Amino acid sequence: MKASTFVYPWDVNGDPQAPATIAATGVQQVTLASAYHSTRALTPRHPRHRIVTAEHAAVLYPTDDRWQGRELRPYPAGDWAPGDAFGEAAAALADAGLEVHTWVVLAHNSRLGAEHPDTSVVNAYGDRYPWAPCIAQPATRAYLVDLAAEAAVRPGARGTELESLGWYGLQHLHAHDKTGGVGLGDAGLYLMALCFCPTCREGYGAQGLDADELAAAVRTALVPAWQGAPSDGGWTGVEKLLGASMAAATRAWRDDTARTLQEAAVTAVRGAAPEGFQILLHADPVSYHVGANAGVDPAHILSVADGVVVPCAGGPGLLTPFAEASGGSDGSAGPGGSGGSVIAANFTVVSGMGGSPGTLASDAARARELGATELRLYHAGLASDADLEAVRSALAGL
Repeated sequence: MKASTFVYPWDVNGDPQAPATIAATGVQQVTLASAYHSTRALTPRHPRHRIVTAEHAAVLYPTDDRWQGRELRPYPAGDWAPGDAFGEAAAALADAGLEVHTWVVLAHNSRLGAEHPDTSVVNAYGDRYPWAPCIAQPATRAYLVDLAAEAAVRPGARGTELESLGWYGLQHLHAHDKTGGVGLGDAGLYLMALCFCPTCREGYGAQGLDADELAAAVRTALVPAWQGAPSDGGWTGVEKLLGASMAAATRAWRDDTARTLQEAAVTAVRGAAPEGFQILLHADPVSYHVGANAGVDPAHILSVADGVVVPCAGGPGLLTPFAEASGGSDGSAGPGGSGGSVIAANFTVVSGMGGSPGTLASDAARARELGATELRLYHAGLASDADLEAVRSALAGL
């Protein structure tokens, strides 16, 4: 199975040993960040630093003139990734024999929400989520589509992985996060993700809903959760809280909004990319789920993109719906499935972040049984030497 590991430019730039260290793990590819959100990251082997603080969401390369005169535009990185940090790292990794793909984070940007608050998701209580741009707003959609095309198609890159290309909701870790005091469950998190900005209010209206009545219904439905009552899980829980027809109308609006954005972004990337450029989405097979792994309909997204990157930190079960959509109901798709789709199983291999590099070989074997065609390993720059050695051992066995 082809394996790729995620990497930040600051893991490589300034460390001449980094490309060889990464190549020695046995991966054939690196998924290198070109547009990324704010973070604080460990660099356990770098000769010049141990901690990198990326203060805000930024692009890690010089932008072109498509952004001139536009209110919504990407932010340049600060001293954590100056100049063409992506290009410098990509060249060094390619020289080590590694295939480079871009890693592009899209609808997740706290600085955008802070400086342009009207772009943010607004919940039923009127609270804004500055980390979550509302993907229904025309200006935001135009910004995301252009950012996808520019950040994905960088010199030397042979493909891209688009993260956060869909709705974001409440479940976003923040500085000193203190939002876990009440267990909202799957249904409650869906209700807290519903947006009530002017564009979404109009969208609900087009589905036959009154936005004020919907917001009131959401607030009423959540009262038991705030009081500590357990929440029903899954979509049946949402239907129980809102009523089946109201729940279906909200989902129709949100699913169509996400689908059309995904289609537009992939089309824009294809238009900017050379022939053979691979486009994957970080995806969850439940369309109403929100976050970095965008909720999608598996059959639809595999008809749009070249494949998906599927989170497997909690087990490989989420692979099955994509394998069935790609290769057959038994989940036994061969490489690429019947339509050639990539289904990449994404495993965390950083022990300190809950990963299990020591079981990677067996995890990968099980993922392949469920239809995975490739592996993604999170994250070579964050992992200890011992974790990387465990990865090397596992990949050698594959």
